[in-house]
Amino acid sequence: MTTIASLSAAELGDLYVARELSPVEVARDALARIDRFEPEVNAFVVRDAPVTLAMAEAAQARWLKGEALGPLDGVPVTIKDNLGVAGWPMRRGSALASDAPYQQDAPATARLREAGCVFLGKTTMPEYGWKGVGDSPFSGITRNPWDVSTGPGGSSSGAAVAAALNLGCIHLGTDGAGSVRIPAAFCGVFGLKPTYGRVPAWPASVMGFLAHLGPLTRTVRDSALAMNAIGRPDARDMTAFKDAPPDFTAELDRGVRGLRIAWSPRLGGDVPVDPEIAALTQAAALTFRELGATVEEVDPGFDDPIATLMTLWAAGAALALRSTDAAGRAQMDPGLVAVAEMGERIDSADYVDGLLYQRNALAYQMAQFHERFDLLLTPTLPLPAFAVGRNTPEHGSYGEDWTRWTPLTYPFNITQQPAAAVPCGLTSAGLPASLQIVGAFGNDVLVMQAAAAFEAARPFARVDAPIKSI
Repeated sequence: MTTIASLSAAELGDLYVARELSPVEVARDALARIDRFEPEVNAFVVRDAPVTLAMAEAAQARWLKGEALGPLDGVPVTIKDNLGVAGWPMRRGSALASDAPYQQDAPATARLREAGCVFLGKTTMPEYGWKGVGDSPFSGITRNPWDVSTGPGGSSSGAAVAAALNLGCIHLGTDGAGSVRIPAAFCGVFGLKPTYGRVPAWPASVMGFLAHLGPLTRTVRDSALAMNAIGRPDARDMTAFKDAPPDFTAELDRGVRGLRIAWSPRLGGDVPVDPEIAALTQAAALTFRELGATVEEVDPGFDDPIATLMTLWAAGAALALRSTDAAGRAQMDPGLVAVAEMGERIDSADYVDGLLYQRNALAYQMAQFHERFDLLLTPTLPLPAFAVGRNTPEHGSYGEDWTRWTPLTYPFNITQQPAAAVPCGLTSAGLPASLQIVGAFGNDVLVMQAAAAFEAARPFARVDAPIKSI
């Protein structure tokens, strides 16, 4: 049975045009669902119903006058807590951050506001987004709605949970080492890390050129609609694209017939892959043969770039905590403090080597790879969601460092390529598996087309997270 919450952004626009549904009805339904689920999942750090309803009423008035701002007018959205929203605080998951209202919208936030979107609130994240799981000293533990004894992944934790529970249609996240794709994978939703610079950012992330902005949604088309809005230029980001984005919806249904696709189960590494995840993602990859593409099992041939990642990551953490004294650090996530201290010991020449030469070498290697293959497929993650409140799985197969269970995501932050996480089934325990689709630098449209083709062949958007209680 169709409910308001199950409607996509694209469907809402059609119903608004027909006056069969109003933005105020949609906003009230979303707020009620948040009230219902929030005590169990803890996905939000800011909720402001009066602001939400005022935005919905303004959108409704525009639709009634025939003056809608576009297809996203009146569509409910959420914003990750490291992105600025004028009038709401930006704490970045830290209890030490100011709760004063932020003064400006971030570029992506501004584009959604200009499109008429209705802001439902800001979503949870680990402190400064430093890790791939969903807890912080400020907001506590965020839980996975597929099984609340497991975690949702991070750092766009609350965004993925909100998407999985249909608490809005579009959820803005950020991805510095997998932070859109990791929670998208654990929560069974679609997540896109666009090419670096396709979505402008301001203020700049302390993670520098690793940090991307992208949407998490229930459908590929909703992410395409979001990209049409948030991918527009913004003068505040000197590293962002200066041209208008392509129309991500124009050829979304073009399919993958004739494409050359590489399938790499482990990126050539020795990462242990859960047998069910391996089987589900391989079956997903082979689906592209049925859709008319050539699929060949082949690895890109690069070594694990963990040293490059950690040089840049630790330096960013050090910058984030540069003004925090010992008393303040004692109140922070100990893991973040440890990474920042590691960053304080990095030699400047080593940092420049990682920032310029190591990144460029890997990017060039992948550019050559994409001369042979249009797309690369991998599992998004080698395992399903694990126990909540932990940085690594309890069985110990991945050691004590969270990056050891995310080696399939962070290489493509280093190369700045577009990469998407697409749900591809459930394990026997009822936890989502996810396929990663990686494209050449700048070829976001092709990644989206491939994701849409897979979605059409293996529908996932209508599968609702069941909220399994502890």
